Amino acid sequence: MIKLLNHAQDLLDKTRIADGLAPLLMRIYLFLPLWEAGVNKLRGFPDTVSWFGDSLGLPFPTLMAVMAIMAELGGSMALLAGVATRWATVPLMVTMLVAIFSVHLGNGWLAIAASDSYWFGMMEGATALTQFKEWAQDYPQYQELVRHGPLVLLNNGIEFAATYFIMLLSLFFTGAGTLSLDALIVRRFRNRAA
Repeated sequence: MIKLLNHAQDLLDKTRIADGLAPLLMRIYLFLPLWEAGVNKLRGFPDTVSWFGDSLGLPFPTLMAVMAIMAELGGSMALLAGVATRWATVPLMVTMLVAIFSVHLGNGWLAIAASDSYWFGMMEGATALTQFKEWAQDYPQYQELVRHGPLVLLNNGIEFAATYFIMLLSLFFTGAGTLSLDALIVRRFRNRAA
């Protein structure tokens, strides 16, 4: 039995040849929402500053907006290229924590609520969605609205920010992987210097 388990483990270990694939996919996946968030903050910079200060009550809203934009744009580009990845994750994780605690935490877990989402503090959103669906069914183009899926409600919970934080934390500890500029730099310069 031990011999069979060892053989199975040896077969599994052969997949390590592609161990750079998971960090690459995480970096690409994270790039898209982080880049978009930074671009949106930059496009509407005065509104972003106002939102940070007036709505969220963050201190030094202009500075915080600039830092968030720099973290999201610069960090997402670093993630995509796989350069300085571990360093880039730090301000992005801070940004996610600020988002979780200042924007999303009071809305429960789910980012998007369905009418059957009666868990993690979702009852209020689910009730509102049920009422909206009942009202919207009288709309002549209702079937067109639900052609690609059911109506949902943006609940704005911590789900996405927490998921991004966990992915960033993973990249902080594991690095960008073998399919990155970081790995190329290590192979070319750091290992040579050692």
